[in-house]
Amino acid sequence: MVAIRRRSRAGKKTEELRDSLWPELDESLLWNSHNDDGYTPVPRTMPIIIKIIDDLTKGTPAGNTFFELWCRAYSEMYVSLGAAGTLATHSGYSGQRAVRMWQDRIELLEELGFIRTKSGSAGRFAHAVILNPHKIIRQLRETNHGGITTEKYEALVERATEIGATDFKDPPITAQNS
Repeated sequence: MVAIRRRSRAGKKTEELRDSLWPELDESLLWNSHNDDGYTPVPRTMPIIIKIIDDLTKGTPAGNTFFELWCRAYSEMYVSLGAAGTLATHSGYSGQRAVRMWQDRIELLEELGFIRTKSGSAGRFAHAVILNPHKIIRQLRETNHGGITTEKYEALVERATEIGATDFKDPPITAQNS
């Protein structure tokens, strides 16, 4: 049985525009998250989130590390960190210090509140849970944490509003619900 994909009105219009611009396009060349395995939902704000994380971790940019974790998580937002060498490589680190550089980024992401880790049989970093980056960035901004420029924060809020994300409207994170 073939699953039928429902398209939104906007999606149909976009598809019609694409088809008119590229009428001979072989659709099998396109990535299709409805039919192909290996996909995970990514917020449309992720490019801005990555840049904000890089700004917050200036000198030791951790945006790609966060994105690698995100790409390994599913709706549970849990990631096993046991394969540190692989995670380091996939985050963009190489050489003898790759795992150490990756661990430094994991520590920074945890200090900033983007992730929480637990130790286990794989060592200090064995498990991680990824928290909502919109809420963490908002919390950091509201507590006057340095490193988040007004320009990038406003760009994030504008893009989140544009795509209909409502998590910027939620009450701020407090110690009680963190």
